[in-house]
Amino acid sequence: MRPIVFIALALALAAPAAGQNPQPAPAPAPPPSPRPKADQTVPVTKGMRLAVDNFAGSIAVRTWEKDAVRIEAEHSTRDRINIRPTDAVLRVSASAERGPSRSVDFTITVPRWLPVSLNGTYVDIDLEGIQGEVTAETVGGDVRLKGGSGTVTLKSVEGIIDVTGSKGRITLNTVNEGVFVRDSSGEITAETVNGDLLLERIESSTVDVATVNGDVTYDGTVRDGGTYRFATHNGDVELRVPDQINASVFVRTYRGDFDSHFQVQVPSQTTAAEDEDHDRGRRERRNRRFNFTLGSGAARVELESFGGDISLLKRSQVKTKPKGKHEHEQHDPLQ
Repeated sequence: MRPIVFIALALALAAPAAGQNPQPAPAPAPPPSPRPKADQTVPVTKGMRLAVDNFAGSIAVRTWEKDAVRIEAEHSTRDRINIRPTDAVLRVSASAERGPSRSVDFTITVPRWLPVSLNGTYVDIDLEGIQGEVTAETVGGDVRLKGGSGTVTLKSVEGIIDVTGSKGRITLNTVNEGVFVRDSSGEITAETVNGDLLLERIESSTVDVATVNGDVTYDGTVRDGGTYRFATHNGDVELRVPDQINASVFVRTYRGDFDSHFQVQVPSQTTAAEDEDHDRGRRERRNRRFNFTLGSGAARVELESFGGDISLLKRSQVKTKPKGKHEHEQHDPLQ
């Protein structure tokens, strides 16, 4: 019995000792260090402009009443922010010791009157409140603008172009996304390849828009003496205009139909010659060109679609909102 008692006593004495020396808990991981931030304000004078170059990240431009530019930037530790003012240009960029900079997020506050030029590669660009000229170009990002006057030029390759409230000469270009313009006025030119073109509440005498794979929708004025061209290859064209317009309208459609709220004489899709020559008649039905005049015909309106329908509608008779996303079935022109 004694060995058993000794063993039990040894275990009882060892238990408190173990409790007095517990294993230490692992130390919590240190919080991630915040990204470095740059914040600098530079005075500017009338006649200067802002030029920003960023490889990746974002550029957001806002406005205030001061004659100065505030540059705020979040960046990695290996990057540096370069701010170089001259008499004509305030240049802002990001750079690294080796290779291009990493992702840098700029927030820049400028006077409303200051012209701005923004360039990037993998950069989203967002501008608001600008009243001067605007140039913005990126490859892999969206460009959004609220405001802008004078000359407005926005370009992207893989991103959306979205404009609200601009005035002046507006040129918009992207490749694989849509272009959206609202509440704007002036001379408007817009192009894309794979995307829709949507223009709403437009006041303009010159509009020229075209896409390859997308719908074209225009809701705006048709002014006397104005020139308007709307074209797509695989998509629909829809115009929503005032009930009374003076326009010479030129229509070309290959595989689609034409619809109008206006009283117009549309050539028949069949002719006597088609009854005699079926093959020729088929070609005529699939390639229709015609024109007509509304009122005095003072404006010129060109409507063209290869694989979609064309509609010329009175705004007062349309209840649905313009489509914002391309929904037209794609056609193979070889079939």
